[in-house]
Amino acid sequence: MNNHEIDYIIHGDDMQFVEVELDPQETVIAEAGSLMMMEDHIQMETIFGDGSEDEKPGLMGKLIGAGKRVITGESLFMTTFTNEGIGKKKVSFASPYPGKIIPMDLSEKNGKIICQKDAFLAAAKGVSVGVEFQRKIGVGFFGGEGFIMQKLEGDGMAFVHAGGTVHKKVLDVGESLRVDTGCLVAMTGDVDYNIEYVGGIKTALFGGEGLFFATLRGPGTVWVQSLPFSRLASRIFAAAPQRGGSKEEGSIAGGLFDLLGGDRR
Repeated sequence: MNNHEIDYIIHGDDMQFVEVELDPQETVIAEAGSLMMMEDHIQMETIFGDGSEDEKPGLMGKLIGAGKRVITGESLFMTTFTNEGIGKKKVSFASPYPGKIIPMDLSEKNGKIICQKDAFLAAAKGVSVGVEFQRKIGVGFFGGEGFIMQKLEGDGMAFVHAGGTVHKKVLDVGESLRVDTGCLVAMTGDVDYNIEYVGGIKTALFGGEGLFFATLRGPGTVWVQSLPFSRLASRIFAAAPQRGGSKEEGSIAGGLFDLLGGDRR
């Protein structure tokens, strides 16, 4: 085993957090800003890259590791949490928006998971957080995540976050599944991933489901989310009061808007 072996408990239903139990000198890595709480004697440190053992030594190796994260649109830095105490200590990480936390034992997934770039939450130290280049032009331009998705490699535990309800689908050899590109959360490395045109100009323009599907072909396992954050954000933006537009004057909401700095002309 190259990764630290960590124990965990997932709390909550729709706004979950994962509580990780660390033995002395065990370490977990996490995205910056995902910490919820931690017990005493846990040392927090900000590092370049993911701190995995397969990173090249020296400054250049660290810059390359951090550069992989920049390509996926993430921060240059990650945070490590190490138990410097004598007994077991706990640290917890929270979901960024309503949804589920999916525990992934990479040793049971052939050591590799491919996920959307904003899905990674935390992992045992030693898990490599890299990039997965999509070699197919169609996937690159129309897959919703560009040419690149995140790649988690190792033999330890990783935690991935998804919006809404998560559905796990096991695909047999040759079995295929078409998924809205934003609803795809993660898949095992043996799944063949491509992009398929919806078809029919009327369906494409007025169907409201986008122009392309993600076509996933087995064997392998796929995780699908019911509420992508992009879909949630677009609904919130559409419902938000626009400057100069209707604020439902005379209502409590309209008065609240004015009280918090809105204009009433």
